[in-house]
Amino acid sequence: METSEIVKECSKRLLLSRMRVIMKNPFFGLLLMHVTFGIDDTNETAYTDGERICFCAEFMKNLSDSELDFVLMHEVMHIALRHCERGKELDNRMYNIACDIVVNSNILQATGGDVKNITLKEYGEAMHLTPTGTEGYDFTAEEVYAMLNKKNGRAGNSEQEQDGGSGENGSSGVGGDDNYKKGNKSSSKKKGGEKKENNDSFDNHEKWKRASGDDATFDDDVWIKRIRDAAAAAKNSAREKDCGNVPKCVQRLLNEANAPQIDWRTLLNNFLSEEVNDYSFSPPDRRYDGDFFLPDFNGTDIAVKDILFMIDTSQSMADDEILEMYSEVKGAIDQYGGRLSGYLGFFDCEVVEPKPFVSESEFSLIKAYGGGGTSFNNVFNYVKENMLYNMPAALIMLTDGYAPFPPKNKLPDVPLLWVIDNEDVKPPYGKTIRVKRNPKHGF
Repeated sequence: METSEIVKECSKRLLLSRMRVIMKNPFFGLLLMHVTFGIDDTNETAYTDGERICFCAEFMKNLSDSELDFVLMHEVMHIALRHCERGKELDNRMYNIACDIVVNSNILQATGGDVKNITLKEYGEAMHLTPTGTEGYDFTAEEVYAMLNKKNGRAGNSEQEQDGGSGENGSSGVGGDDNYKKGNKSSSKKKGGEKKENNDSFDNHEKWKRASGDDATFDDDVWIKRIRDAAAAAKNSAREKDCGNVPKCVQRLLNEANAPQIDWRTLLNNFLSEEVNDYSFSPPDRRYDGDFFLPDFNGTDIAVKDILFMIDTSQSMADDEILEMYSEVKGAIDQYGGRLSGYLGFFDCEVVEPKPFVSESEFSLIKAYGGGGTSFNNVFNYVKENMLYNMPAALIMLTDGYAPFPPKNKLPDVPLLWVIDNEDVKPPYGKTIRVKRNPKHGF
């Protein structure tokens, strides 16, 4: 068969495999939509360089459809979890083993726990257990790396690494130490009965060096957004049909991304208490018509009502910034344990009508809209014109602050708190608290 025909046949198989993965395990399939494929016969098996997934044509020829699906999921997880650029200071071989344990375990968990889903007939069951016998999906690659070092009683820079791994650069199809070889098969038979050696692997990590230099093009923020989008789509698909789950490591990412930075109970209690005696807003009487501060005099629980949260969804706010602000509001509701109620709205150059909430479940149904320019004045006008007879107890603006600030006489007569995600913008009025964008997440 001519080279062009081989490439054409391989390309067809890869596209069909991606389609199968999308149908059966949409999380992995949607991530694969962001990756290019290639044929590289200078490599004996498969690899990713952090951007592409490449196969040796002969290697692919010997894979069944289900095996090809697994290899694609394996490689795209290395990309999504940034394995190609992490662990530079760690022992190369040991770190690669740790990465494979994490990737394979997450695939196993997300595809229903059947080891057939992570098994190649020529390489056996892919390793997925840590040295303690627990699944790798509960840990980051660095945490598994530390376990491997502890198991072997060294710092991880010895030439003689544990039994298992693929030569110099890692392994996906073999296991390690005899103490945790169950579920981490170390070898299987080649055609004709010959066993594969421990340095045989279906996944060549040597190519990772292309994505780990100073010229690496991997964009953390872009891939974190892709992961979130794929997870959301996979969850929606799971409601409609029986399909794959979201990997455990991704669930951790989503949970971490939603952790609030602000102690909202302390902040709101102090802020509203101070504003009771702050007459910089006048006339003050109207905002106290409502019972927004309800002490429980026999305890420390305080209920706060009628707080208006407005989240900036303009073009200057990246998706992860909007998520961060949304998470802060959710964090406030969680911290009050059902004793915080109010309204959530969004704004850019226009105001999306704030929706009321009295519980976390109601809050979760409110979705963000926007994407234009930014106007604080429109928010202030909306409050004065549409909430005159039901003024909020406080207006909390969650924004990057990059917009003109209207004159102070344009403000509504309510306490104003700015939640800003940078140190550059200094509002000329109201009180300000700053949050930081979430640091890069480890997997």
